[in-house]
Order: sequence, then C-alpha cells, then structure tokens
Amino acid sequence: MSQIPSAADRVYLVTGGNAGIGYFTAEQLAGTGATVVLGSRSVERAEAAMEVIRARVPGARVRSVSLDLADLGSLRGTADSLEVGRLDAVVHNAGVLLEGLERRETRDGNEVHFGTNHLGHFALTHWLLPLLKAAPSARIVTVGSFAAKSERLDLDDLQSRAGYRAKRTYGRSKLAQMYFGLELDRRLRAAGSTVSSVVVHPGGALDSLTPSRPPVHVRKAGAALRGTAAALVLQGKHEGARSAVRAVLDSQIAGGELWGPRVFGLRGQPHHERLWAQLEDAETAQRLWEASTELTGVLHIAGAVEATFGRADAPATRASWGVLPPASTSQVRCR
Repeated sequence: MSQIPSAADRVYLVTGGNAGIGYFTAEQLAGTGATVVLGSRSVERAEAAMEVIRARVPGARVRSVSLDLADLGSLRGTADSLEVGRLDAVVHNAGVLLEGLERRETRDGNEVHFGTNHLGHFALTHWLLPLLKAAPSARIVTVGSFAAKSERLDLDDLQSRAGYRAKRTYGRSKLAQMYFGLELDRRLRAAGSTVSSVVVHPGGALDSLTPSRPPVHVRKAGAALRGTAAALVLQGKHEGARSAVRAVLDSQIAGGELWGPRVFGLRGQPHHERLWAQLEDAETAQRLWEASTELTGVLHIAGAVEATFGRADAPATRASWGVLPPASTSQVRCR
C-alpha cells in the first residue's frame, strides 16, 4: 500500500495500544482519520500514549478503554464501555511475557501466558462480535509472533504444568492465538458472516531499532548504535506494526490469510505468507477451539453467529482441561 486510505468514518480497537507494537499500530491507524480506541490495563499509560499520538497526528481521534485480558469476567464490561454502534476492526495485539522460572496463573486459574494472550482474546471476541457484525465488512486481526514458528501445541498440557519454561510457553500462547484467528475465519465463513479474520506477525521487532516516542518509548543513543548490525535482518516496532495496519486497511486481503514481513519473515514490507506447516493442522485448531470454549465459558451468542462459538448445550467441563480454582492476579510485564 503506497498510500494510507482515509477511514474517517471507522472505529478501530487495538488491545495493548499503549506500548510497543500496539502503540505504533494505533499511531498509524490514527493517521487515517479513524477513531482509534486503545485497550489498556493502565489508565495512566493509555493517557500518555494518547498524548503522544495527538502530538504526532494532528486532529487524531483517540480514546481508551479499560482492558484486562487476564480477568475473563471483566471483558463484557470492556465491550459495553466502547459505547459505539459498530466496530470496524479489532487488533488483538496485547500480550504478556513473563521473566523468571516461576509459573503463574490468572485470577481465573489459567496459566498467565495462555490465559491472557489467547483465552483473553478468545473471550473478548465473543463480546465484540455484535459490534463487528454491525459494520459492513469488519475485520479481526490477530497478532501472532515469529517466536511461535518453532513451537507446537501440547493439547494435553495447554496450561504448561509440565516442564514450564517462560519463553516456550509464551511462544505456544502466540501459536494458540494464530490457530484461533484461522479457525475463527473458517467458522465465520461457515456462518455466512460479513466479518473476516486475518492473522499477522511483526517479524523481528527490536526496541533498539524503534524510534523514540517519549514517554511511551525512549531509545537511547547507545541502544541505537548497538542495533545497527541487527538492522540487516531485523526491524523496529514501528515497522513491525505495518503487517497489522495493512491487515486492517487493505480490503483486498482475504480472511484466513497470514501476513508478515517480506524478508525471511523478519523485516521489510508486509506480504502474504504461506501458512506455517503447523497452522495447516485444522484438527488441532478445532480441538483448541473446543478447549477454549470450555475454559472461558463462552458457549454461544444469539443470532447468525451462534455457530461461531458452539451450541448452547455444549459441555463446559473446565476441570477436564486442567484448570485450578481461581487464583489471585499475578504481576506480569506487558508488552
């Protein structure tokens, strides 16, 4: 896309829009004239991000909404608080990456990476679908990760109870998101919905190659110098956001596609990628969907999209997927 099209009459939601790739996605979408809503756990960080966007994009229409993907019970309230008649796109970008050896859980009793990155977005989509259906051709954009390319899901241990390793669990949670985005599109098409679902990834996006947006992101001179060599194969987060932005704006992109950077999947302009080998496994995607339905309690919504989330009489046996009783919210680092 050589030019960003005008989207002055549209409303976009970016989860985790206060920092990292989410911030740059929001900044670039604000340049279209659309109303951009930043979903964030922190009111202060959301306010800071909106101030920076307004300073860089004259006339930007941005606002925020409280969003805690680790608290499944709060997500209906998040959707209601949007107070819009329709939603033209949602970018499922927010995510957590723990540091350390300790396995942690959300207040709902799910492992933090899987519960926040995947299950939170799965449940949020349920509550957003009526608003997405109200738009002429809405789009759900799920931001995966290049880190997921080398991972495989363990359907017998989605909660990572055995041999927990933070980076592996994070990669698997992002892979689960990507499976979800593809399976969602299959179900939307089967239901005859006008909503489509696209999966993207940012490639290799480093802070050291990302331009400063103080106080949201401050790049020190030393970091910029250290990132010079890496720029041969990687890119900054402002460039990593382009896959998601294009997936929102380009009407020629079809549902069920995967988009990422052109050069080795790590840097460069977004392009249509062939699905990774594991993502072609529709059976795993279906089984993950069934597990996610049970773990979130999301069984159905009324009308034509009922088929999207299963029948009202579907079983909800959380214990069968290894969920413990609700635990207190863990302190995690959000990207």
